[in-house]
Amino acid sequence: MFIELNGVRLFYEKRGEGRPLVLVHGNGEDHNIFDQALLLLEKRFCCYAVDSRCHGQSSAGPLHYDNMAADMLGLLEALDLRDVIFYGFSDGGIIGLLAAAQTERITTLIVSGANLSPMGVKAHIRLLVRAMYWKTKDPKFALMLREPYISDDILVKIRANTLVLAGSRDLVLERETRHIAETVPGAELQILKGEGHGSYIIHSDKIANLIIDYCRMRA
Repeated sequence: MFIELNGVRLFYEKRGEGRPLVLVHGNGEDHNIFDQALLLLEKRFCCYAVDSRCHGQSSAGPLHYDNMAADMLGLLEALDLRDVIFYGFSDGGIIGLLAAAQTERITTLIVSGANLSPMGVKAHIRLLVRAMYWKTKDPKFALMLREPYISDDILVKIRANTLVLAGSRDLVLERETRHIAETVPGAELQILKGEGHGSYIIHSDKIANLIIDYCRMRA
């Protein structure tokens, strides 16, 4: 399905019935990374797996995290989704933090591998992204080099029940993940032993079970 908002055309796949669950992928990916997770999630929730702007089947537009968060807020309003579970991976997690700070429609927030600034990822990853940008001039790499900048003033505005996830081998610094969990009011933290940045998410049903378990505890 497509929806026009904020000057872009966003694609999303809708599956299942029940409480709305919005899923947003990471940089350079699309909603298909959730293929295995959706097989479980669609049995419990009405799932909206979205391609963010400049990704997948969605159209291009100015590429900043604020724009991407505005897209998700526009989607929630256009579809009149309430009591939303928002799950975001990597860039999707950044988008989730920004969006949840601006709306009461998101009542459960789960983020994986989100960072608050470009310095929140490990140094060798920053060097790799810089090299890829100079080679390709891809604006998606530029985005990771220049953004985000999420302050504590933004994080403390989040009122959703929040679960912060990361792998013990994540490319995001553990202190960054812990700071998010310590600053968002009432947030819970899980560092997943042996997991990398996306090993439990991309084409995996592990993230589905984590989402289901957290929502069951908060029911």
